[in-house]
Amino acid sequence: MRLTFAEIYLKNFETNVKAIKKFVKPGVKVCCSVKADAYGHGAVECAKAAVKCGADYLAVATVGEGVELREAGIKAPTLLLSYCSPSEMADLVKYNLTPFVGDAEYIELIEKAAKSYGKAKTAAGAKKFAVHLAIDSGMGRVGCLPRDAASLAKKIACSKYLTLGGMCTHFASADGTSARDRSYAKKQRDAFVAAVESVKAAGINPGIVHSSSSAALMDKPEWQFDMVRPGIILYGYYPDKITAKYLRAKKTPLDIKPVMALVTGISALRPFEKGMSVSYGSTWTASKKTTIGVLPIGYADGLLRRQAAALKVSVGGKLYPIRGRICMDQCMVDLGSAKGIKRFDRAVIFGPKESGALLTADDLARDADTISYEILTCVGKRVERVYIK
Repeated sequence: MRLTFAEIYLKNFETNVKAIKKFVKPGVKVCCSVKADAYGHGAVECAKAAVKCGADYLAVATVGEGVELREAGIKAPTLLLSYCSPSEMADLVKYNLTPFVGDAEYIELIEKAAKSYGKAKTAAGAKKFAVHLAIDSGMGRVGCLPRDAASLAKKIACSKYLTLGGMCTHFASADGTSARDRSYAKKQRDAFVAAVESVKAAGINPGIVHSSSSAALMDKPEWQFDMVRPGIILYGYYPDKITAKYLRAKKTPLDIKPVMALVTGISALRPFEKGMSVSYGSTWTASKKTTIGVLPIGYADGLLRRQAAALKVSVGGKLYPIRGRICMDQCMVDLGSAKGIKRFDRAVIFGPKESGALLTADDLARDADTISYEILTCVGKRVERVYIK
């Protein structure tokens, strides 16, 4: 096996799912987001673990992601969070993925696909194909304006081939802690509730009502409605460090653990004299005698090139700095005297403590001025995932 791989601690993932299940109010369903290959962790294995731990629904971003789950034998109800193209709609129906809809044209396209496929059946055995009506309460991305909810719900209810399985929205600033962010989230919530009430007033059952992703479900339990849609917290991280600090101050009782460790090894040890340079552009020159370790991991594997100056690697319980520019497939680490370090020794970029990591994805995100989501999802396809159960 290649020296570079990702360890996926499925026990930690299962711990996180169970913690969320315990945290939500009684009767509230949990929809686990496994989009983007489960945030880089491997969608099939994480989906299976989520269902085993009691997840009621799964969520994906593309039809292809949903098809992958179905072909792996995963039958759990699965939401499609993004719009798909007409060419994907046959598979959407065939594999029984539940799309978000938000305008008449898109509803008609889905209806046509359901009609063409024949008697489309949901997981519950109904003869109509379920869709969820998305409400754009302020995200500006997917869904209809709240004022159009009732008319679109009627269109779905009158269809011979579709049924309204739920209503949903997505908060734009639920992970913010400023007065402006909190006010905007409250405004969105109120607009969504009004849309749901308008559908009920039209005599239509809205189905499963859901809005809360990771931040909202923890910070605002009264907004959990019928179902929550956790994402990043499944994988052991809060939406951002500011939110994490705020939630800890509130003593939100949710104990989550990082799931992924990005691991590599020292492929070569290079003795360096003072004045020797390393990597493209010779941007770093040794000021004294040292040892450079070559790591077979680069930006094609998920390291961020812009992060080179701040990046450190855990080797033998100590942190060592990356030197020079990160290459596509390799980078170099300054090991000093390299006392006790051998060729092929394990080097950990980030991960949970049990992996030997001294840094987390949050630490890397802070130094790169980004978020843990990007750090995790950037881990490349050629990095083999090794599942620790």
